[in-house]
Amino acid sequence: MTESLIAAALGIMLFSSVIVAPVVFSVLPAQWAGVYVRAFFPAYYATLGVVTGAAALLSHHEQTRLLCATCALCFVFLLCVLTPMINKARDSVEPRNFNLYHRMSVVINLLQILILTVCLFKY
Repeated sequence: MTESLIAAALGIMLFSSVIVAPVVFSVLPAQWAGVYVRAFFPAYYATLGVVTGAAALLSHHEQTRLLCATCALCFVFLLCVLTPMINKARDSVEPRNFNLYHRMSVVINLLQILILTVCLFKY
């Protein structure tokens, strides 16, 4: 069950990063894409937080449990702390802060993908 949850999380993350985001920004006008992203990412982070949290709770491997719990906590951080900071920087027209916070979210997301990939294939 744990492996299925980890695989599902990875699938959601990769599909969203490789397909959804590029398509949204290439098809929709910037203003509409921004509205979509503001609605999408809180649901994305909440869903993945629940999925990786469940994987942590159900895992029989200590390392997997710890890594999945770390990913779940990162999703909570992204949802509750970083996303509001990104939105505030965008609304206040603070491009420097927006770029910094956005880059932080991308790096965290990439690290989560790496961590979950390790969990799936190593443990």
